[in-house]
Amino acid sequence: MEPVLIALLFANAAFNVLVWPRFYVRVAKDPRARDAAGKPTTFLIVHAVLIGLALALAVASVIAAIAALGA
Repeated sequence: MEPVLIALLFANAAFNVLVWPRFYVRVAKDPRARDAAGKPTTFLIVHAVLIGLALALAVASVIAAIAALGA
């Protein structure tokens, strides 16, 4: 069962690293991302925080998978 969990952790990390940065590019180009003055809106800030959390989880998944490989 352990190899399956390690593979799942690596798959989770790969998914997060491949998908979320591309999604950020789309969110940043969205007209709702900036107000008339060009300042970031809540829409952009919330999505940036969520994407940052997803990337932090990717790092944690890789660290956990490497630790499980070494165990």
